[in-house]
Amino acid sequence: MRFDSAKLTLVGHRQENQDKVEVISQRNCVLIVVVDGMGGHSGGAKASEITINTLGQYFRNVAHPVIDPQGFLTLALAQAHDKVVDLGQDIALENRPRATCAVCLIQDGFAYWAHVGDSRVYQLRSGAVHARSRDHSHVELLLREGLVKEHETRDHPMRNYVECCLGGDRPLPDMSIAARKKLVADDVLLVCTDGLWSGVDDAEIARLSSESPSLEPALQELANNAVQRNAPHSDNTSVAALRWIGH
Repeated sequence: MRFDSAKLTLVGHRQENQDKVEVISQRNCVLIVVVDGMGGHSGGAKASEITINTLGQYFRNVAHPVIDPQGFLTLALAQAHDKVVDLGQDIALENRPRATCAVCLIQDGFAYWAHVGDSRVYQLRSGAVHARSRDHSHVELLLREGLVKEHETRDHPMRNYVECCLGGDRPLPDMSIAARKKLVADDVLLVCTDGLWSGVDDAEIARLSSESPSLEPALQELANNAVQRNAPHSDNTSVAALRWIGH
């Protein structure tokens, strides 16, 4: 499998970076993951670390190629959720560590993805957004119902209200598990936290699939733009991307 990948995370204007991002390659399979930790003090950082470590370990321990990608994503996220719940079991419910997560598995010329919360997955093709995940957020619900326009979501007073996440209560949160997506040469798969997509628009993100093949400087510029536009209150800003070249 031939691909180019890059990842980065910026602290933004926060005192601590509670995001985690990873690209893991195993026998012609690649997993790209981003996690946005939520919680007082260092609770969010611990939640994101547990989540990304659990997903990475589960991925490394399964046979490759993964026989049931959607089942793999479901079980991996369920395990991560249980461990984040355990992390906060002695803390009042409203203060427990939590995390949002976006994860994408690439193998055999297809992409499979899942997310919980408002961390996103994008499939970019020929300078446009070919597909993307839909946030588990109140504003996304309003958008789907036609009650707000896309440009109105950026400044909506409930734009940061996430309806589900990993951690907190024991019952599994809602997970969105996408159907497999066929890849063509130069498609870009991207996962990011809301610190990135809240500061740049989809058209800027989509340019990753039409510009220079080198992803690293393009991601750096994109993330820097997001931090600058969200100043002086920019969040941790994290992103990983993979350009599919072919088998």
